[in-house]
Amino acid sequence: MTIRLPAADGTLRAYEPRTEPQAFSAGTPFTSRTVFSAAHVVADPYADVSPGSPAAVDWDATLAFRRHLWSHGLGVAEAMDTAQRGMGLDWAGAAELIRRGAAEARAVGGRIACGVGTDQLTAGSPAGIRAAYEEQLAVVEEAGAQAVLMASRALAAAAKGPEDYLVVYGHLLRQAAEPVILHWLGPMFDPALEGYWGSADLDAATETFLEVVAAHPDKVDGVKISLLDAQREVDLRRRLPQGVRCYTGDDFHYPELIAGDDQGFSHALLGIFDPLGPLAAEAVRVLDTGDVKGFRELLDPTVELSRHLFQPPTRFYKTGVVLLAWLAGHQSHFTMVGGLQSARSLPHLARAYELADSLGLFPDPRLAEERMKSLLSVYGVDR
Repeated sequence: MTIRLPAADGTLRAYEPRTEPQAFSAGTPFTSRTVFSAAHVVADPYADVSPGSPAAVDWDATLAFRRHLWSHGLGVAEAMDTAQRGMGLDWAGAAELIRRGAAEARAVGGRIACGVGTDQLTAGSPAGIRAAYEEQLAVVEEAGAQAVLMASRALAAAAKGPEDYLVVYGHLLRQAAEPVILHWLGPMFDPALEGYWGSADLDAATETFLEVVAAHPDKVDGVKISLLDAQREVDLRRRLPQGVRCYTGDDFHYPELIAGDDQGFSHALLGIFDPLGPLAAEAVRVLDTGDVKGFRELLDPTVELSRHLFQPPTRFYKTGVVLLAWLAGHQSHFTMVGGLQSARSLPHLARAYELADSLGLFPDPRLAEERMKSLLSVYGVDR
């Protein structure tokens, strides 16, 4: 069987899908690295929603996907960027997701960390921003989950300079009940975060970021770096206080950053580990044995898919992630909260299918092929 896929130049070309998937078995958590998959949410396709209305989430399918990730030994990073925070999922929806996700994690013994931000605000003073962070931190802590202090659009807009970041984050870290993960999300993921940490100069911003960590090392479990700059991440992680982890959020260079060098390595909190979950888990278990070469042989071939999904505008990577979840059979439809399924072109989606299929990511390649053909037919591609 072949499938005709559209190319960027508007032509159709034949592609022969694989017939057998790779086999990835469930497994226990890892010993050499702490690894989180930032998980997507599944929309309710039957909800009568309109643009700007609150998200309608299919809770059963959303939680089932988290159980899938936990079954392979991965942690779940909940209510993060991949879950469309600020791109279809509002704070009310995120709070419900945090409560449900944390309860499910307790039920199955899964690890979970949840995003804390200020997305209930559109703007605000530093005091109002602190209060918004506090409200969300309380929800996460009451749910029994680890907190990830995400970057704040409101703080980026209101801050006059580095001192405002030092004050806000210092206040939050002093009152956090348990060590948190600090998240530096670059403007390629969210243009509203340009100049975060008080400067558009990344060297100056890094100094402020490290000053926050150094002032509160007992309250920082780790830092998640999402700048798509491998050398900057390596330089930064070498300057972290003893005991503070670096979680890579670099969806372009993750194999080398997780593998590390003779001066250290990165743990992981990655959106690409949503579609790559079972394969990524298998690779990390190989790394647990000390086999760096085997780890790279499994994970390096996935980078082409990741770079494709995360190509500019990077923030729309969620569309490809949800497409692959649908093709893999983790949900019954290709619908996203906020209508974001329309954010990528058909040639982009077709290439994502091809790359994922070549990696053996689909448990049922025939199902993936039939679903891709049905999508193509909606766009007018004759079978």
